[in-house]
Amino acid sequence: MKRHILIIDDEEDIRSLLQATFERQDYRVTAVANKQEALKVARADAPALIISDLQLADEDGLVVLAELKQVLPLVPSILLTGMLFTPKAIETIEKTVSAYLPKTTRVAKIIQVARTLLGAGEPVAP
Repeated sequence: MKRHILIIDDEEDIRSLLQATFERQDYRVTAVANKQEALKVARADAPALIISDLQLADEDGLVVLAELKQVLPLVPSILLTGMLFTPKAIETIEKTVSAYLPKTTRVAKIIQVARTLLGAGEPVAP
């Protein structure tokens, strides 16, 4: 059975790119644009991994991931963002998410991190 990944991003191009990329890697993907859709999916069809943008139109992605963590406490998550943070802010972010990656990260690296979090890949060096 294919592992399920939930992608949350309000930018359709990014959502589509990530969805197509992970589907080519033999994952089952649900891509949504907002918090309400994400919570609905999480409750109905629990994902094995959640990938979210930080800046969503309806909510802060970190807040969405914190809420999803309450519903699915053991599911790892990746936060993607175009914003730069101080090391102290990143330390705080990493208390909520399993991995934090800049949006400019190569797709191959995002896949590598996802595989590691799903237990299907080599550990990722910091």
